[in-house]
Amino acid sequence: MINYARQDITQDDIDAVVATLQSDLLTQGPVVPAFESSVARAAGADHAVAVNSATNALHIACLALGLGPGDWLWTSPITFVASANCALYCGAKVDFVDIDPASYNLSVPELERKLQIAEREGRLPKVVVPVHFCGQPCDMEGIAELARRYRFKVIEDASHAIGGRYRDGPIGDGRYSDITIFSFHPVKIITTGEGGMAVTNEEALATKMRLLRSHGITRDAALMTGPSEGRWYYQQTDLGFNYRMTEMQAALGVSQMDRLDSYVARRHVLARRYDALLADLPLLRPAQTGGSYSALHLYPVRVAADSRHRIFESLWCSGIAANVHYIPVHLQPWYRAMGFEPGDFPEAERYYAEAISLPLYPTMTEAQQDEVVTALRKALSA
Repeated sequence: MINYARQDITQDDIDAVVATLQSDLLTQGPVVPAFESSVARAAGADHAVAVNSATNALHIACLALGLGPGDWLWTSPITFVASANCALYCGAKVDFVDIDPASYNLSVPELERKLQIAEREGRLPKVVVPVHFCGQPCDMEGIAELARRYRFKVIEDASHAIGGRYRDGPIGDGRYSDITIFSFHPVKIITTGEGGMAVTNEEALATKMRLLRSHGITRDAALMTGPSEGRWYYQQTDLGFNYRMTEMQAALGVSQMDRLDSYVARRHVLARRYDALLADLPLLRPAQTGGSYSALHLYPVRVAADSRHRIFESLWCSGIAANVHYIPVHLQPWYRAMGFEPGDFPEAERYYAEAISLPLYPTMTEAQQDEVVTALRKALSA
């Protein structure tokens, strides 16, 4: 099978992990801070907090921003469920903003319309989570302007987008948001096996997230409520979690970061080749917005809704493990039970009915890509 995505593990990666396994510390050692520094530099951020998944990074980011019972978080319906679930973990409520039909990202005009209504009804969001779907950045300038006007905080869910750029800066530099989240799952741009990172320019937010990722416990006398009793002493000053990243994961991440730019560049080469090879087929190719440089985590095409299932199954029968990203979150049973219904977010539902994610990963060969295109042509003509 040609999978829709896969990790690239080199001998350098293996050597880095083995070296850590042979060291004295497997957790809470020097490699996690080294990985954090590497990601912070690449993202143009002042602080980075590594955790064991992007889901948990979203959770502690929400808590650091004070999200809690009675508050609202808004996000895109076209995302993985974690972008919404993070609000529920905090006891907050969730709503969604429909997507832009061209970029598939959260629609800024729709966000503004919904904010105007919410202001009249007294239910403005405390946090908005724009999702850089497929690695393509949202209109962050427009979202930041609305954040200033309506006084909500912004968490960029950049799980697909490390290595991408918006305007003249890297995704994660904090010019238009409070916190940015990256994912290092094996299908993402770089991997640590499982893992995530929250980056921010605000020291207080970074300090809070570091505390929350490790049980709410500190050994820093400056953060304690009273004097330290000795070298052994620690205090739990918050209700935290065990969200720490291991040294082995971080070692893999440090090694992978050396190839971040080349990985993204290779994805662009393959995406341009797809654009050319698919130009004459009856489908819609993904559009790239001006003023940005997508990390190109995914390459979704859109086909006729009444033939999507047949085309998808034909690809799998031809050895092409395509995928669909994503089932709109509001259509999941858990969210349906909250009152969301089909038809609530029509652009998201229209996109979902037509979408197929084609294989795309840095080690993909042109021969493999040709095989994907041949199988897709066959499926479309059946």
